[in-house]
Amino acid sequence: YSCTHASFAFQEMGYETIMVNCNPETVSTDYDTSDRLYFEPLTLEHILNICDLEQPVGVIVQFGGQTPLKLVRRLEEAGAPILGTGSDAIDLAEDRERFGDLMQRIGLRMPEHGMARSMEQAYAVADRIGYPVVVRPSYVLGGRAMAIVHTRAQLEHYMQCAAQVADNAPILIDRFLDDAIEMDVDCVSDGSVVRIAAIMEQIERTGVHSGDSACVIPTVGLTDAELDLVRDSTRRLALALQTVGCLNIQYALQEGELYVIEANPRASRTVPYVSKATGVPWIPVACQIIAGAKLADMDVPDEPLLEGHYIKEVVLPFIKFPEEPAVLGPEMRSTGEVMGMDADFGMAFAKAQIAAGNALPTQGTVFLSVNDRDKAALLPIARDLAELGFSLCGTSGTALYLADQGLAIRPILKVQEGRPNGVDLIINGELQLLINTPLDERSYKDEPSLRQAAIAHGVPVFTTISGARAATQAIIALRNGDPEVKSLQEAWAVRKELSW
Repeated sequence: YSCTHASFAFQEMGYETIMVNCNPETVSTDYDTSDRLYFEPLTLEHILNICDLEQPVGVIVQFGGQTPLKLVRRLEEAGAPILGTGSDAIDLAEDRERFGDLMQRIGLRMPEHGMARSMEQAYAVADRIGYPVVVRPSYVLGGRAMAIVHTRAQLEHYMQCAAQVADNAPILIDRFLDDAIEMDVDCVSDGSVVRIAAIMEQIERTGVHSGDSACVIPTVGLTDAELDLVRDSTRRLALALQTVGCLNIQYALQEGELYVIEANPRASRTVPYVSKATGVPWIPVACQIIAGAKLADMDVPDEPLLEGHYIKEVVLPFIKFPEEPAVLGPEMRSTGEVMGMDADFGMAFAKAQIAAGNALPTQGTVFLSVNDRDKAALLPIARDLAELGFSLCGTSGTALYLADQGLAIRPILKVQEGRPNGVDLIINGELQLLINTPLDERSYKDEPSLRQAAIAHGVPVFTTISGARAATQAIIALRNGDPEVKSLQEAWAVRKELSW
């Protein structure tokens, strides 16, 4: 999306455009997207060869994801003219130590963190920070090999396995911000002025990769003061990074404290969603900035107001990979995204689920099996579902807890306890919704067959309490009326009257 719209935007400005990409599955490699297409891998040698032949006015790396960013310093050293955010600013955002120093200088908070190249260093960092910690190799895509570890033994196992992925790069270790609200912010900057495209609130809490989490614009769980803090932090960070073009920042809010998780000096995967929700073509805006335009001279709104709710939901490929654990976590699994919009949050979430092929039931039986930490949070969800007329069943611990709270629930055996169990009920068509939140490595492995059976038989599965809460709101909305259809163009027309 970003590369294609960038090519179109520069053509409109009178430039010839050259696309370098070897992915046959993307529209950016269509014959009519750019003036010239080099179907080559994104390696330093190939790009420098193309530069030698074509002698381009400039090379733009911020629309191609993480891979081009890793090449930018060597490209610049070889004489390639980089347009947009410079290589040093990109390295400043990517290098954890330099980024941490920058955060201290501009007064923004990060989770306690450290880097390790050996087992001993990893132990020392984790002991200083305190468990649980988030661990991941540096310079990887999509949270590859990212994990949450709770003990020294788990950390030792992780360090042994991560060496295969890390490619001699250091392992990043951060304090895990448990049960925090995560946010994504997309913005554009010309180096002196910043325009916020959108503040997105993730529906799943920390521990789920941002690429796998549903999210909503505008936010629903943040106060005005918290949003003002996000806006101020975004502007300070964008200017400190000398951003020219796109910037994506990920935040976590825990007990009133705002933490910067990371900043990506490039167009994020959320840009298509934000552009469609706001009606603002953010990639062409960034292209004009890269070409030398100033935001002060452009008619670009700052954080456009939205009427209603716009929810991004992910499409997950679990049915294609039956051996993989069907649970959301810190490593990204999604292969696509959809959007639902409506004046009501619940109905917007319901529409997003329909678009993702995960339509929610309005009656039937719900299977509940959650870890001890989630039982209290599950109670109001279970009560709402019971009041809607759903029958409840669950594994022994969950069933006992909810029964003690006065709910009628049928105990069901766990898969390893015998039969009939939850898998049998799914196969027999007796379950319409599954809420299952594993906590540790053992529980992740206890019932993968339960979640896989649900996916194989088209039963919606939610593996986080926040996701289950949103699903319940969606079911309530569906029970109150049928979804209505409204085009994006209609929504944009109304919004321009509101905010531009």
